[in-house]
Amino acid sequence: MAKNLSFSYSKMGMYKECPQKYKFRYVYQIPEQPKYYFAFGSAMHEVMEYIYNPAQAAFPTLAQALAFFDSHWSKTTFEQKGYASAEKELAGYAEGRRIIEAYYAKNAAAFCHPLSVEMKSTLDIDGLSLISILDRMDYLGDGKIKILDYKTGKTVQREPDQLYMYQKVAENSPAVKELVQKKDPSVKEVRVEQLSFYHLPTLQEMTFERAPDKEIFAFWQGVLQVADRIRAGQFDPTPGENQCRWCDYRNLCPVFTGKDYNPSAAAPLTPKPQPQPQNEQDLLSAKIDRCGALLQEASQLQQEIVSLMRKNHFERHFGKEFKAELTRLEKVDFTDKEKVVELLRSLNLLAKVLVPTQSTVRGLLTDASVPEQAKEKLRAFAKKTEEWKVKIDPAE
Repeated sequence: MAKNLSFSYSKMGMYKECPQKYKFRYVYQIPEQPKYYFAFGSAMHEVMEYIYNPAQAAFPTLAQALAFFDSHWSKTTFEQKGYASAEKELAGYAEGRRIIEAYYAKNAAAFCHPLSVEMKSTLDIDGLSLISILDRMDYLGDGKIKILDYKTGKTVQREPDQLYMYQKVAENSPAVKELVQKKDPSVKEVRVEQLSFYHLPTLQEMTFERAPDKEIFAFWQGVLQVADRIRAGQFDPTPGENQCRWCDYRNLCPVFTGKDYNPSAAAPLTPKPQPQPQNEQDLLSAKIDRCGALLQEASQLQQEIVSLMRKNHFERHFGKEFKAELTRLEKVDFTDKEKVVELLRSLNLLAKVLVPTQSTVRGLLTDASVPEQAKEKLRAFAKKTEEWKVKIDPAE
């Protein structure tokens, strides 16, 4: 029997965003870089799980919840969390404490134990091993449940696919049914009555009614189609400015490298060891060598950036911290010196240039005192090429 495909809402979302990104993450198993918003979201989810833990008879006090958050937050450095600096991590820490204090002020008087918190469910269905983590489930009686999902981003909006996935999992999961039956042994069937997104930064809750069976069926057919494409090895990239701008796999992606990634040939990204300078002269020499190497690398990178931007018809593209803008320049060269001198003499322009170099002759093309007819003859004589320049500036 074929093994079920391990699947989840987040995996489906990544495949829809870009199949090539899915391949890097889940086929080649190359981890993404730490993201501060994931670290912050994880910390806040840990706090909510601590507050509502059904195994605790009493709810923790605000002081205890803040101490728990402090302990969780201090386990990793700002780099490990994905923050750009210690100052930005400190701002995230302060925001976390603010949210907890505000949450207690609004909800502490009405705390009650839920059916479950952070329940990890694995549902084997239709050839999929569907993994979901349900942040919180409340029992409403008569086999009906409410699923609540905590959000910590800047904004919150309805995400139908996520709601559909929760409903599909909860109503078909033997583990959820068993949990409900422990609460109410008479229940024969679990039904999702409500689904909510709770936005912790604003303490606002968005609640939606269960989706009709027709919508769930259509959604599930889409899930199975995505799963079929994954099984078939369909991982063509879908480049775009927004998804490529923040992608951790750009330096491996065939869209940017021009060739397929070969995991067996990939070298580990380890820095080349540098000899330690012994005195100021050695220090100066080391800095000169390092500067020269960086300039050479920058020149090569600029050429590669120009090539990739032209290939993808990008006039502007973003990295995580910098942006690149492409400019096309027309270059005019006068390669036959003897014929150039002869032409200048015939146009009575030789006296205008002390020495007929490339730059001095090109200068005649913008000289207001040179007749336009003479400029046209110079242009016709010149060899024209195009040159592309890329400008790299901090991203706004």
